[in-house]
Amino acid sequence: MKKNNFNEIKKVLANSSIGIAGLGGLGSNAAVSLARAGVGRLVLIDFDIIEEENLNRQYYFFDQIGKRKVEAIEDNIKRINPEIKLDLHNIKLEKGFMSKLFSDVDVIIEALDDAKIKTEFIEEILLNLPSKSIVAASGVTGYGNSERIKTRKLGNLYLCYDDKALSSEDDMLFAPRVCLIANWQANIAIEILLGEKFGH
Repeated sequence: MKKNNFNEIKKVLANSSIGIAGLGGLGSNAAVSLARAGVGRLVLIDFDIIEEENLNRQYYFFDQIGKRKVEAIEDNIKRINPEIKLDLHNIKLEKGFMSKLFSDVDVIIEALDDAKIKTEFIEEILLNLPSKSIVAASGVTGYGNSERIKTRKLGNLYLCYDDKALSSEDDMLFAPRVCLIANWQANIAIEILLGEKFGH
C-alpha cells in the first residue's frame, strides 16, 4: 500500500459498514480496532452484561462491570471516534432470526462463544445472505503458538483458526491470544473492504 493512497482508503472505510455478532473477547476488541481504522458504521449485537472475569480479555473497564456490553462498547468507541455510526442491538441471537440485522452491512464478523450458536449463525448467514463475506474464528485459547494461526477461505467464509487449540472448557483464555485473533478478524474484514484496488 502506497502512502499517497491514504486519503482514498480512509474514504472507502468511512463509507463502509461491518456487523459483529458477539461483543466478548473477540467482538469487543475487533470493534475497537475497526473504529480506530475508521470504518464508518458498525452493527453490534450482544445480550450480555460485563462481569469482572471478562476484564482479562475483553475491551471493557472495571467501572463498567454490570453494564450491558452494547452500552459499554458504545461509550468506549465514542471516546475513540465520536463520529462513527453505531447500530446497537441488545438481543440474544436465535436460530432462524440471525441474519436480518446484518442484511445491509458489507462484511460480517462472527464472534460468538457458544459452539452450537456459532455454527448455526454461520450457516444461516451463508444461506440467507450468500453475497456477504463472513469472518469467523475458532481456537483462541492458550498462549503462544502464534505461528499455528491461519486463515482458510471457503467461498465467502473466512475462518481464522488454530486447529490444535483446546476448547475454552479445557484451557484458559488470555488477552494476548484473544486480541491477536480478534485483530486478525478485523484485518481480514478491512482487506475484504479494500479488495485488491490499493495493493499492499
